[in-house]
Amino acid sequence: MSEQSNDLHGTDLRETVRQRYAAAATQVTEGGTACCGPAAIEIDENFGGTLYAADERDQLPAEAVAASLGCGNPTAVADLHEGERVLDLGSGGGIDVLLSARRVGPTGKAYGLDMTEEMLALALANQEKAGATNVEFLKGTIEAVPLPANTIDVVISNCVINLSTDKPAVFAEMFRVLAPGGRIGISDVVSDDTLTPDQRAERGDYVGCIAGALSFTEYREGLSAAGFADIELTPTHAVADGMHSAIVRAAKPAA
Repeated sequence: MSEQSNDLHGTDLRETVRQRYAAAATQVTEGGTACCGPAAIEIDENFGGTLYAADERDQLPAEAVAASLGCGNPTAVADLHEGERVLDLGSGGGIDVLLSARRVGPTGKAYGLDMTEEMLALALANQEKAGATNVEFLKGTIEAVPLPANTIDVVISNCVINLSTDKPAVFAEMFRVLAPGGRIGISDVVSDDTLTPDQRAERGDYVGCIAGALSFTEYREGLSAAGFADIELTPTHAVADGMHSAIVRAAKPAA
């Protein structure tokens, strides 16, 4: 495949992903005008707001929970502390940003990055409902983060990196924005090493978070190539045959 056709393929996939998440945001927003409140986006029990503890869900606007399309709870795995600066890649309706903002407190800051206008609008509305002042939502792609280098303590992401068509760029950007000694705490879909890309695609489509998943080895090698150390991948639950929701942790060396 030529470089040009590769670029076209990536552009088409990104637009497909954008359309899917724009539609999801619109579904939640329009559902919010009904008497019974927003309806959660139907996926299955392996994805969505049910992966959060009830007390966390109860703290947030219903629209933020309804718009959750993730495969885990990265704010729990990232072990956030007061005063930390957090960046959520692919922040969607804002659930992980708002939870992060509570954990880092008024001396900390939580950024959310999303490429979808409809999701950003929903996130801003949820921020206002939650009364969160230590939050900022940014428009952009996870392959080109609009933040300076060495300014973030923790990068989180919830089932979004598998959607990228240029994962090395995402890993490089995470490394760039992290301050020395910073870390990542990510939930993502990861494949068994035995599955080929074609076999992954047979188990689900790209926007469904399956076809674009890296294998465990590919994920480790990608993070290592970007400069990360202390890399850990821990599967939590199966989302398809040979495909897992996994916790991904790694650190940017302090030196």
